[in-house]
Amino acid sequence: MVWVGQVYFYVCAAVAILGAVATIVSRNPIRGAMGLLLMIVSIAGLFLALNAQFLAAIQLIVYAGAIVVLFLFVIMLLGPSSMAPRDKRGLVGRAIGGTVFGIAVADALWLTRHVVGMPMRELDASFGSIDAFGHTLFSDGIVPFELSSALLMVAVVGAVAVARGKQGEEAHTPPSGQPGLAGVATSGTSPASGFADVRATRLEGHGHSK
Repeated sequence: MVWVGQVYFYVCAAVAILGAVATIVSRNPIRGAMGLLLMIVSIAGLFLALNAQFLAAIQLIVYAGAIVVLFLFVIMLLGPSSMAPRDKRGLVGRAIGGTVFGIAVADALWLTRHVVGMPMRELDASFGSIDAFGHTLFSDGIVPFELSSALLMVAVVGAVAVARGKQGEEAHTPPSGQPGLAGVATSGTSPASGFADVRATRLEGHGHSK
């Protein structure tokens, strides 16, 4: 039954890589968020293969249930403006960076595959348990944990501010193709008084013509 575990690992790894590539390549933010969700679920499956049920549950609850939902909420706030235009500036630098990253990943995989005899540290029986994880999180990792929560709060506030700014600009922009309404909107008067002035001017013109 060893081959079942190997097949399970390779399937989860392939799906995780596919989701990561879809997140990076897709220009549609919704599809990118769905690729991120696919990658998160696959990583949770890998945690299950390592007998780390707590990390798998946290991966699904926190990342898939909160972070991806937050991304979708921000995308809905931004609307169509969240679509990034095509930008070919810095294409050479990005290609070089991607090539260097690919070489580093291939080198790491080769070392993991071929280097043998690496010393493995003996682990305690409580390693990976909820008690050990909670003790490490709230002792050594309390500062990064609080900084990550503050970073998420800043991201939410920034997204709301950007969305409200864009809605304000659209509300103050007069409709195109209607110069009369544009003049009324820029004059600071209400539409009813503006239409009354236009009607009075037309009546005066008819009176002079008679």
